[in-house]
Amino acid sequence: MSDIKAIYIHVPFCRRKCKYCSFISYQSRECDIPVYLDAIKNELSLRSEDTVINTVYFGGGTPSLLTSEQISSLMSAIKNNFNMENGSEITMETNPGTIDLTYLSKIKAAGINRLSIGVQSFNDKELSMLGRIHNVEDALNAIKDARKATFDNLNIDLIYGLPGQTVDNWKDSLLKAVEINPEHMSLYALTLEPEEPLFKEIESGVLPEISADTAAGQYELAEQLLEKHGYIHYEISNWAKPGFECHHNLVYWQGGEYLGIGVAAHSYVDNRRSANTTDLDRYVESVSHNRLPPQEVDETITPEMEIAESIILGLRLCNGIDIKDFKKRFNIDIMKRYGRQIEELLDAGLIKKDNSAIKLTQRGRLLGNEVFWRFLPDKV
Repeated sequence: MSDIKAIYIHVPFCRRKCKYCSFISYQSRECDIPVYLDAIKNELSLRSEDTVINTVYFGGGTPSLLTSEQISSLMSAIKNNFNMENGSEITMETNPGTIDLTYLSKIKAAGINRLSIGVQSFNDKELSMLGRIHNVEDALNAIKDARKATFDNLNIDLIYGLPGQTVDNWKDSLLKAVEINPEHMSLYALTLEPEEPLFKEIESGVLPEISADTAAGQYELAEQLLEKHGYIHYEISNWAKPGFECHHNLVYWQGGEYLGIGVAAHSYVDNRRSANTTDLDRYVESVSHNRLPPQEVDETITPEMEIAESIILGLRLCNGIDIKDFKKRFNIDIMKRYGRQIEELLDAGLIKKDNSAIKLTQRGRLLGNEVFWRFLPDKV
């Protein structure tokens, strides 16, 4: 039996695809939701295990395009195929413009106890540039409705480093977020792929270039402002009030096992990493015939790679890598194995070390990739 702690359910439907989004999602295919959900339930049955699940995460796409009844039926399917621990964290991503008080009350009754709202900005011009379907008023109403529906574990997502976004623009969004007082905030730097519309608008000169220096200043401002208002910075992109860290994402960052269900969903079980097909029709066709979906990734994680990933993920956490725990898990003295890399990074001011832990510095959090690649096996 595996040691799966978390289940991720991917809902790949959107009313309109945002200009910056690289996730697998489909717009104008909401009519396919019922057959897709049947396939999800089949996959859950095919992967059924007598293991205890601590967290479930509905991501997308836009999970809030599902009806509350559909969410309830998925929760039942999970419980029928896995052992759901009492008090498990059940997160659902939602978008303003797709939720109201009635809907939120119903999904709360269905078992969702942690809500993540994709606000992205408290500036209407920025929301329009990003291609979001909501405005600031919609976001504020969604948050008010979430509180009225008695959600007491609320995350909001914000994006910084936008084209033309000043530090003051970003500060305005942060101050509005602090005023709302969610239990958790995820702040992401804008990253773009060449095929995305926003990338093309920047490349063609319609929008200004993204400024790395401005983005760095915005990140530093967030660290200072959120600490001042009682938020703990516990992972590079995540802040929480004490006790409200995201348990699902901690499974990823701490090297735990997780099962991904749905099109494009990733899993890490028994030292194997896999990813379901990104083709919606192939996924439904396969699973509807009681076959596991085709895999776009299926690889064994070698002991050497497991160690490297443990370091990289551990450094993403602001508590860093516990030296004794690392030795206990791998029977390796991290200073002996990676002494040269660690000394170079200490000299560069990208990490800091004491007797118990190795952590990124503030500069290291800004330049994380400059740190992480040094721990990868040579062949990678």
